[in-house]
This record gives sequence, structure tokens and C-alpha cells, in this order.
Amino acid sequence: MARILIAEDEDSLRRFVARALEMDGHQTVQAGDGAEALEHLQAEAFDLLLSDIRMPIMDGIELAGESAELVPEMPILLMTGFAEQRERAEHLMRIVVDVVDKPFTLPQIRQAVADALVAQAA
Repeated sequence: MARILIAEDEDSLRRFVARALEMDGHQTVQAGDGAEALEHLQAEAFDLLLSDIRMPIMDGIELAGESAELVPEMPILLMTGFAEQRERAEHLMRIVVDVVDKPFTLPQIRQAVADALVAQAA
């Protein structure tokens, strides 16, 4: 299974997503903001970055750009609850697999992750 970095500033949502992905057999590492996630990316290997767009310190858009430079082959999946944030990510669609709208269900996020991992393997 995959090793997934989850960057989300909302603790309960981050834990919820991590538990869901771990139920699918994935290993997860959690970060509360983009800067913390970038530190993990610089020190460890991951198969997927799952990041909220709107976060303190470093948002998901900046994190996606940094991640693509650091690990260009790693797929990036973004999450957002704000339509204008989705629009801000449009220029990243060449490096981002998809943007998942919040709120989402467990099956939706699990499927989005599975699809992102399949796209990366293809």
C-alpha cells in the first residue's frame, strides 16, 4: 500500500482522513500546516501528498509548488471547502491530480486517493 502525507490544519478532519486511509492499508503521516508537511517531504519518501488548500503558515498551493519541485513524480491531491480556493489551484492542474471538495464522505476521499495512486502508477 502507499505512504501518504496528509497536510490539514483541522485536527479532527486530519485524524478522520488518516484513519480512513489506514483502513485501506495505507501508512499515513500527518502535518498540521504546509511548513510542517514540507519538512516531512524533505526528510522522508511518500507516494502521495494529500493537502488542504487553506492552511496557516504555508498554504496548500505553495506546498504543492514546493513539493512538485522537490519530488516531481509524487502525485498531489488537494482538498478545499472554498470555491475560490479551487480557482486559485487551477494553474497547478499540471501537477495536481485532483481537487476534492469539502465536505466529503469517507468513500469519496478513499476513492479520490485510490484514483490518484492509480493515475501515478499509469
